[in-house]
Amino acid sequence: MAMPMESSPPLFDVDESQAALFHALAEPTRLTLLQHLSTGEHRVRDLVDHLHLAQSTVSKHLACLRDCGLIRSRSEGRASWFSLSDPEQLRSLLAMAATMLSGAGAAPTIHEHLHDPRVGGGPADEESPR
Repeated sequence: MAMPMESSPPLFDVDESQAALFHALAEPTRLTLLQHLSTGEHRVRDLVDHLHLAQSTVSKHLACLRDCGLIRSRSEGRASWFSLSDPEQLRSLLAMAATMLSGAGAAPTIHEHLHDPRVGGGPADEESPR
């Protein structure tokens, strides 16, 4: 006969905004966009050129990041400029993710895609104009 296990209350509550945040961070292209925006404000056109992706793809990913509050946008003429909402909080969140991966025995590869020379903006691409 199995012994009943004591249950404890959950460590945290989950709401839709938290799920949206983790969904946004779960996509490598969105992480790459965040990495580009960590260097400063960019227009959609600049991001399209840097990442070699279709404008519709970049816009879709930017909308996801904006909807969960990771980035903000402003209009200037016909251009939309995007920037990180809170760079320090994002840096802390990604550092904590790397710590959790390392503690779980997983290789902390959360930033590897940011250094892919095919996607511009990582250390292998530092000499290209932004």
